[in-house]
Amino acid sequence: MPASAGLYYFSHAAEDARPNRPPVILIHGAGGNHLSWPPQIRRLAGETIHAPDLPGHGQSEGAGRQSIEAYADDVIAFMNALKIRAAVIVGISMGSAIALTLALKYPKKVAGLALLGGGAKMRVAASILETAGNPNTFESAVGLINTNCFSENAPQNLLQLSRQRLLKMRPPVLLGDFLACNEFNVIDQLEKITAPALVICGAQDKMTPPKFSESLRDGISNSRLHIVDHAGHMVMLEQPDEVANLLKQFLDGLPPRRKPAKPRLIPDGATDSV
Repeated sequence: MPASAGLYYFSHAAEDARPNRPPVILIHGAGGNHLSWPPQIRRLAGETIHAPDLPGHGQSEGAGRQSIEAYADDVIAFMNALKIRAAVIVGISMGSAIALTLALKYPKKVAGLALLGGGAKMRVAASILETAGNPNTFESAVGLINTNCFSENAPQNLLQLSRQRLLKMRPPVLLGDFLACNEFNVIDQLEKITAPALVICGAQDKMTPPKFSESLRDGISNSRLHIVDHAGHMVMLEQPDEVANLLKQFLDGLPPRRKPAKPRLIPDGATDSV
């Protein structure tokens, strides 16, 4: 995989992608990496997709962060390195918090938002914060997290694969992710978000139940909510085709990207008056 701004990332450019279409950046959640996104979304038809591994995750080196704003700044550095003027930001869980932060802090860089399993506030259970960073209790913490990330309908092989990936995380990085989520709170700022937003939540989400997504829908003026049946927190892994279709419909409805205006040439000594 290529690397940019210190982040390794998966990239897919559809042959039929239109040049006036903003690219899509997929941001994984706590303890995740680009493989948190199934192929149906990483290779979404007609789209240019970038899915980075955040610092300390997947194939990206470095230390993880302990604040959502720090991760948001990493994404901006990644976009700038790739010369991406604006993108549709798609985030799951912690990734949705990063997406919201980008929309608030760097609104011109955000052409649209897709918020999966998210919330304007993401408090983390004390039992996770107390065990995720300790090597002696890390495995039990992973078991607790993994169980709560999926619905009762999730196949066992999906649960096992998710658990294996979480166990590859360094405990301090996983703890840092959950500390960042625990401190995140933009409830009073949602009305400032002007980017169009798609909110998606699994009907059986135990980590951020549907009421959190409903709050996002109510707080962001230009937004709509879809609650997906037979899915938990990792909604895009349990129902990849449905989520991919929802994303595609949302992206197709966004206005085309405008080309930047060409600078006017002003002769030496002349005054550029308005």
